[in-house]
Formats: sequence, C-alpha cells, structure tokens
Amino acid sequence: MNKNKFAILALAVSAFAIGMTEFISVGLLPLIKDAFNVTLPLAGLTVSMYAIGVTVGAPVLTPLTNKMKRKHLLIGIMLIFIIANALAAFSFSFSMLLAMRILSALMHGVFMSVATAIASDLVTPDKRSSAIAMMFTGLTVATITGAPFGTWIGQQFGWEMSFVAISIIGLLSLIANIIFVPNDLTEYDQAPMSEQLKVFNNKPLLAVYLITALGYGGTFVVYTYLTTLLTKSLGYSDHAVVIILILYGVMVAIGNTLGGKFTNLNPTKALVWIFLIQAIILLLVGATVHYHILGLISILLMGLFAFMNVPGLQLIVVLFAEKENTSTVNFASSLNISAFNIGITLGSVIGGFVLEHFSIISTPYFGFLMVILASGMMYLLHKKESTALVEC
Repeated sequence: MNKNKFAILALAVSAFAIGMTEFISVGLLPLIKDAFNVTLPLAGLTVSMYAIGVTVGAPVLTPLTNKMKRKHLLIGIMLIFIIANALAAFSFSFSMLLAMRILSALMHGVFMSVATAIASDLVTPDKRSSAIAMMFTGLTVATITGAPFGTWIGQQFGWEMSFVAISIIGLLSLIANIIFVPNDLTEYDQAPMSEQLKVFNNKPLLAVYLITALGYGGTFVVYTYLTTLLTKSLGYSDHAVVIILILYGVMVAIGNTLGGKFTNLNPTKALVWIFLIQAIILLLVGATVHYHILGLISILLMGLFAFMNVPGLQLIVVLFAEKENTSTVNFASSLNISAFNIGITLGSVIGGFVLEHFSIISTPYFGFLMVILASGMMYLLHKKESTALVEC
C-alpha cells in the first residue's frame, strides 16, 4: 500500500473539501439569509437541495461518465467543483448561489463513487476496505474541523470567504491528485446504459442498498436532533455541546478507520456485528438519556459506530458488482452513495415524526428498530451470499 498511499491521501483531501462543502451551509444560514434578504426556510434550500443533488447526481451522472478514464474523470470533477465554489463566493443572486450548490452536489455524488473504485484498486484485495476507509476519513474529518472552521471564516470575514477557502482546498487536492494518482489505473470496459441498469436485477446489491439506508440512517434518527437531546435531556450548556460535538466527530473518525480494518477480510460477517452492537448502543442511549455522564458516554459510543459500517458497505457493493459485471462497479457504487443520503433523509424525517408525536427521548428506540433490522438483513445476506464473494 506504501506506493499508492499518497494517492489515497490525495483522494481523502478531495473528500475533505467535498465534505466541508456539504456541511458548510448549516453554519452560514443566518449570514446567507441576511445577505440575500430571504427567509430562513428559503436559505435552508442551500442544504436540502445539496442533499438532493448528491442523491440524484451519483446514479444519473456516473454511468454517463463511464467512458472517461478514471483519472481524467477525477480531475474533471475537481475542476468543476472548484469553479462551482468560486462562483458561489461571487454569487450576485440567491438563485445563482443555489445553482452553484447544486452543481457542487452533482460533483460530490460522482466523486464518491469513482473515488471508492479507485481507492479499492490501488491496494491488494485484503486492504480494500481500509483504503476506502482512509478515503472516507476526509469526509469524517470535515465534520470535525472543516465545517466549524468554514463557519468561523464566514463569521469573521463574510460568508463568501468560506467558499473561497473551499475552492483553495479543492485546488490543493486537484494538484495532489494530478501528481500522486497513477496514470495507469485499471480501466474496465464500460457497458452501455441498458447493461448498467441491470444492476437493479442484482438482488444482493438491492439488499445492500436497503441495509445501507436502514443501518446508516438509523443513527440519524438521534443524531439529527442531538443538540436538543444534549441540552434538554442531559442538561449540557451550549458551550459544552460544541465540545461534545467535536468529541463525537473524533469518535466517528476513529470508528470509520476501525470499520475499514474490521471489514477487510469478511465484510458481511463483520457488518452483522457492527450493526448489532450499534443497535444495542442505541438502546443504551435511550436508557441513559436522563443520566448526565452515562448518557454522554452512550452518545460517544454511538458516534464510534456511526460510520463504522461505511467502508464495509461500500466494499461489498464493489464485490457484488464485480461478481456480476465489472463494468457496472462505478454505477453500483454510486447507487450506494445515494442510499447513504436516503438513509440520512429517512432518519431525519423519522426523528421529526418521533419528536412531534412522542418525545425526543424516544428517538433512540426508533433508531434501534432500523439498525437491528439492518443487522438481521445483513445476517441473512451473509448466510446466503458471503461464500460466493472473493473476500481475500
């Protein structure tokens, strides 16, 4: 892995820039609202439309770009990403800002699918999940430092400078990709769109997409409203919440790395246990929601397992797609990126429903139901399909 480690790190820096872009609008909403004289819900479209752009862009654009060489596609994605964020900084209307956010989101979806495939090809088979985890670390680090840093820049120097900073980081990652990502990447024969769509006939893959949405999204039933849970139920101050969220992000990053190591050799079996333990931890969160210290420990443990499933889920999508048709790997991977975003949306909506009809202390139990269902489905998939995969 040493030879290509810098290439994977370059992909991680790109993922950091993209992750920073994804989360930046949340912190900048009040500034954007005032700058364009729009309502807060309208300013919120910069968040929601981005999520929709990722969900739709990944499966739609990935097959359309399959005939491009992977490195050329990677460079093209980052160029458009840089331009989109630079133009966002100089938007003369809210509509222009929203359009640039959507363009960035479309690049986000394609990048994550192609970068997953590149990272897994740069290492030996027994290191593929770890390589994917390293690439995804860019996203997790963005949640810890990128978004708060970008928000601080916006508060100190104007919201426009936040997007300028993202463009600069994107430019640095582009240079790193040009230098370190090999020119002789493995290129697969690309099937026509009709062949790509046969992915939807691959039942194990469809099962993985559902598992991704349920297992990854279950945590977001709680996480979406974590600030309220920390302040209203556990009694932490607003200042303490900021520190706790940083600690939570650190736990997410650790969990992502561990998840890569745990799922290198037998991803389906490892994921059964990862989901099962996360489900138990969600029950623990519910049981300790009124205990100041124990509740905090439970939430940090939830963070540890929140992203632990990501590398393994991406790896088994690649494995199942390769088993049927190597030319569909990028498209299959892009659909799982959409499944992650669907999971986030599903978790947020269910969490909102729970808040409206029950109470915030009930959110962990609804999250538990989603994750335990994912664990059960992964167990059935493991029993039926794991022996057919090449996982060594």
